[in-house]
Formats: sequence, C-alpha cells, structure tokens
Amino acid sequence: MNQDYIQPDNWSIIEEGFDAERVKSSESLFSIGNGAMGQRANFEESYSGETFQGSYIAGIYYPDKTKVGWWKNGYPEYFAKVLNAPNWIGIDIEINGENLDLAQCQSVSNFKRELNMKEGIYYRSFQAIMQNGLHIAVKITRFLSLDLDELGVINYEITPLNGDAKIIFKPYVDCGVHNEDANWEEKFWEPLNVQHSGNTAFVTARTFKTHFTATTFMQNSILLNGENTNTSPINSEKNGEKVQFSYEIDVQRDQTATIQKLGGYTVSLNHEDTQKAAENAIEKAVSIGYNQLLENQKLAWAKIWEMSDITIDGDVKAQQGIRFNIFQLNQTYLGKDSRLNIGPKGFTGEKYGGSTYWDTEAYCIPFYMATKDQQVARNLLTYRYNQLGKAIENAEKNLGFKNGAALFPMVTMNGEECHNEWEITHEEIHRNGAIAFAIFNYYRYTGDYSYIPEKGLEVLIGIARFWHQRASYSTQKNQYVILGVTGPNEYENNVNNNFYTNYIAKWCIDYAIEQINKVEKEYNTDYVRVMNKVGLSNAEIIHWKAVAENMYFPYSEEHDVYLQQDGFLDKDLVKVADLDKSQRPINQKWSWDRVLRSPYIKQADTLQGFYFFEDHFTKEQLEKHFDFYEPFTVHESSLSPCVHSIQASVLGRMEQAYTFYLRTSRLDLDDYNKEVEEGLHITSMAGTWMSIVEGFGGMRVKNDHLHFEPKIPTQWQAYSFKINFRNQILKVSVHQNETNFSLEGDKEITVFVNGKEVLVEPNSLVTV
Repeated sequence: MNQDYIQPDNWSIIEEGFDAERVKSSESLFSIGNGAMGQRANFEESYSGETFQGSYIAGIYYPDKTKVGWWKNGYPEYFAKVLNAPNWIGIDIEINGENLDLAQCQSVSNFKRELNMKEGIYYRSFQAIMQNGLHIAVKITRFLSLDLDELGVINYEITPLNGDAKIIFKPYVDCGVHNEDANWEEKFWEPLNVQHSGNTAFVTARTFKTHFTATTFMQNSILLNGENTNTSPINSEKNGEKVQFSYEIDVQRDQTATIQKLGGYTVSLNHEDTQKAAENAIEKAVSIGYNQLLENQKLAWAKIWEMSDITIDGDVKAQQGIRFNIFQLNQTYLGKDSRLNIGPKGFTGEKYGGSTYWDTEAYCIPFYMATKDQQVARNLLTYRYNQLGKAIENAEKNLGFKNGAALFPMVTMNGEECHNEWEITHEEIHRNGAIAFAIFNYYRYTGDYSYIPEKGLEVLIGIARFWHQRASYSTQKNQYVILGVTGPNEYENNVNNNFYTNYIAKWCIDYAIEQINKVEKEYNTDYVRVMNKVGLSNAEIIHWKAVAENMYFPYSEEHDVYLQQDGFLDKDLVKVADLDKSQRPINQKWSWDRVLRSPYIKQADTLQGFYFFEDHFTKEQLEKHFDFYEPFTVHESSLSPCVHSIQASVLGRMEQAYTFYLRTSRLDLDDYNKEVEEGLHITSMAGTWMSIVEGFGGMRVKNDHLHFEPKIPTQWQAYSFKINFRNQILKVSVHQNETNFSLEGDKEITVFVNGKEVLVEPNSLVTV
C-alpha cells in the first residue's frame, strides 16, 4: 500500500492532521532549497519524537573513511558525503514554564503543513493543549531566499487561546550536529569561533579534512500583534559550538507573539572572511525587511514558473506530481555555479552522499537545457571537464590504464571516485558513456558547437581511450568483448557483454573520431592545441576503430532481441506478474545473492540504449525489446518508470505510458519505494519532465529542428509546456483533438508535427 496522506492540490503539497509516524517522511516531502542550501522540514521547536535533522550547504562535503568488512585493492578510501550543516532554524520555546514539544502535548489539533510551490514558501500551523493546560495556536512561515541565497527566513507566531502566557523564545545556532549516515560516528565540524552582539549571533566552524569554513548566523526580532517590541535577549548562553538567546514576552489571551528569525550560511567557497560576509547578509536582509523579502520570494518563483511550468487539465494528482518534481529540481540546482552539480537526493537527505552521479548527464541536462538558457547546461558539462584530470588519475590508479584514458567516477564531489561498493565503482563503467552522450545531446539541442573544440573534445578522447583499453579481443568470437561489468540494471553484477555498455562504448569511439575530424577541418587552432596536449596519433585512432567496428553484441535468434548480457537466457525467466506480491520490493525482501541470480531488472538497461539511440533502431525492434524486457522489470530504481513511460508513448500504449508517468511523478509523494523518509529522488524528477515532453509531447531534435508527435492520456483534457530552443521560447499546448503552438520572440521557427512542416510565427497561435 502506498502512502496517500498528501492532499491533492494543483499548486501545494498539503498534509492535514498530526501523525508521529509520518514526521520523517514529511520532513523530506516539505524540504526547501534555493540552489545554494537546503533544509529538511524539521520543526523549529524541540521535538522528542522520531526525526531526521538535516540542513545542507551546496558544495560542502566530507570524505568519510570507507567502511568495508574486507578491504580490496582499488577500493576508494572514502565515501564523500554532503554534510549535515550547523542548525540555523532552531527555536526552543517555553510557555508558562513548560517546553513546547508536539510529542509531549496533551493534544495536537488542526495540524497542517503546506508547501506552496508557486511561491516557494513552507507553512505550518497547529493548535495544541500543553501539559500545563494552556491552549495555543501556532503559525509558522519559512523560506530560503532565491534572491539572497545565503539567507533563510522564519516567522513563528504563538497565540494563547485560553489564558495569558509568559513566552520565552530561545533561538539558537549550533554546529554540534552529526550525520545520520556517518560511518564511524565522527564529528565533521570543528568550531572555530562563537560570537554574539545584540540580536545577532555567529558560529564559525570548519570541516575536518576538507577545511571548508562556514559561518552560521542568526538575527532575531520579537513582535507583539505585528508590532516590533525592540526586545533584547534577557540572557545568552554560549559554549564552544552554540549560541542561544532567550527573549521573554508577556502575552494576553488572544494576543499574538512572533519571533522573526533570519539565518543561514556564508561559506569559504564564496568569501575569504565568512563572518564579515554574514554580517553583510544580515544587514542587507534587515534593510529589505520581512514583508519585502516575502514578496521578493514570490516574484522570484513566479519568474521560474513562467518558463518551467507544465500545466495539466483534468487530473489534479498528475498536475501536483509534475509541479512537485519541477519545484524540487529548481530548489536543488539553478545553474549559477559550475562548481556545483545535482545530487540524487538534492538537499533532502544524506543517502547516496549527496554527490554527482551519471543521472545528471542522462536525465537532468535535457530539463535544464529546455527550461533555462543554454549556459546552465554548459556549466554542467564544464563541471565534468574540470574533473578530467581526476578521471584520468582514476583510470590509472584503479585500472592500470595508460595514455590519458579517463574513467569518470560513479560518485563524486571533486572528481575523485568515492563510491565504496566494488561492483559499482569498478564495474558500472557505462557512466562514461552518459558523459559523452551529454556532449552530443547538448550540441544537438543548442546548436552551440563551441563547447566541443574548447573543452569537450578532450573529454571525448579520454573516454574513447578508456573504451579502447577496457575492451578485450576474444579469439573465440573473433570480436571485441567487455567483461566483468554492471549495466544500468544493478540487479546483475560482474556480467560479460552487457548490451548497453558495449553499445555505448562503440558509439563513444565513433562519436569521438567524428568530432576529431570535424574540429580538424573547422577549428584547426583548437585541433592543434588539443592534439599537442593529449598526444593523439592516427595510429591510435586506427586501433580505436578496430574495437568499434568489431564490437560484440549478445543476441538471441530465438527471441530476436539483443540480450541484456551473455547469460541472461540462463536465468529462470519468471515474469514479474507471476511473482508473489509479498516478495516485493525484492531489494528489501531477498538476499543479494538471490536478486543477482534472478531475471529481475531494476531499471531500463537494454531499453536505456533504445532510449538514447532511438534513431538507430526501428519501432518494430523497440516493440520487440520492450515486450521482452518490461515484463521482467521491477522498476525498483527511481530512474526506471520515466524511460518506460517515454517508450510506451512511442509505441502508442497510452494507458501504460500514463501508469508509468503517474508512478514517476508521484514516486515520492506516494512513497512507492517505501523510503521517502531518507530524502527525495531529485534526479529521477527530471525523468518525469522528460516523460511528458519527450513521451506524451513526442519532442525530438532532428537536423536542427524540433519534431513533435503529440499524444494525450484519456485522463487529461489538455497539457502544455514551454521549451527554450536556441533562444526562442515555444509554447506547446496539446488537447484531445488538436495541438497549439505559440512563440515568444521576434523570428519565426519551423517545427515538424507528425512529420509535417509547420511554420510558427511570433505572437500568433498555430493550431494543428
């Protein structure tokens, strides 16, 4: 049974009623972020129930020493993880001598959380009867400013309903935090300096090992019935890691006492003197004032939605799902800083270490290319170029490869591999292919070739060298094979000739050679510079070609399909439909050995190849492979339903496409995988966007033109999306019997709809 407590709503995520069992799940679902930092929806006041505290700062990480039972050569020495950052939201509250704690109150009623995605604001409200009999109403507003991205804002209001109250607000900043997923129970932050003055306080701390410095700051104002009381703290306590103020206020029945707390982080990534920067951040925020900060937040989000919104008419759950996905993607990464990337959990939890995976290149780049300007996607490509040296080091150190062969890491913060499972780190090498594919995809979509001669060509050469050295020649097959790999389907480890891996390896080599030739002809200065730098000879390219032209792909004549890997047909081929439901999800019910011997597929694998290289195969081939592999797919990866939704759309199977869409869009809201309390699946959310735009909308780029094959689920009356294609903004609205196109800008654009040419002129509606 999936969870279903989130109320359906077009623009908000809403929870009604307090249930301690749901607290950790809601802390994930109601998380907020602004690209520079993020915050789980932890309560500001103290809470003695089960909770998972989490505040995160983009780009700040710690190399936690790897913990394995038996050390093997080549294991990464550490697992880099995003750190639980010092707590800036905390406000202990004492009312008539009793601590406010929802786990200890006599009763909690009218509890409501709302994450208003349109405005980027998180609201919480409740009434409670405390142990001392006082009945209170509480309303909290919280947001992380998009304009001032070092700043978070809290407005916390308390109204006593059945008597007068002495309220003591005790706001604090504290660097004495720990990570839930720490391998060795280590502390990650070393306090350097704790200071306070008037209503402001600063805790400056540095991470051990990586030596990032962050100043966590706060500034507080106390209001009565909306008027500032200019109250100063009655006392302040500090130790080496924490500063806490106490503000006392007498409140009559039905009066409202409010604390407005400004807080956040200034970090050494951006400032030499983080405390000075924190003082400046406070000064700027105070001069703007709470009400204007709130208005500015609404305006900033309105601007984001103007471009990235997808509307769905007639299906509230589907509408809520896609907006939640788009909202979280924008909270995680806004493309301002090429040092940053998109972690699979974003700012919502610690699982996966918060690092960069191949998800960015395979799933996220299309979303950012189409909903932002192309510089954002270019920054994501630049991130990998900047880590090319580490990728070369990685191939040399772990695999003994030579000559500039590059293996990009499966998981990284700074370019070094830091994933601590052997079968992923050393075998899931297909990630190299996704990085090359992203370069191809970027050029195909934006038409901006300049990235390739400037930076991309070096990456493509490093990757081609890797595949040339990783393939081995089989005298038995008289072909090149790739042994001992894990494909995208992580429910098979250490297999030989994974179709997807072999196919993308061949493609990478072919594509690299094609780009070398093009750069030589058209960008000769860059060509000479790059060739001198990498020392590439024609003889080496001839060796690459031999591998690409003679790559082996396992194939079944009987089923007329490419095999996921050499031994796939040796398995006991029982379909998922014939598996006892009590055995699902298999990753939580079965031993790893049993999973690996089963035919069950975690996510699109062979079909991932058909998704990337759609135009290399016929629709009949896709159908045959889809019908063969989908029945064995358990979709226990968040990245699975979106690819299957797109392919079901291509095949015209709209019911199936819709079911997959609903699953990908509401994966976290409905907690399909029973793990949402650990954080959200941010990168799969980009796949949800693709399942509408590329799936139902049928959008492709062919020969520098946009092509559409629009389809619509019967459950919907209409849907619409916008695309920024080469600096022209096209709006596509699909209805049950027509599709409308409109264009912002000043020059016309030619698109193809179901293969027919359609001219769209600026500021006019074209109906097909």
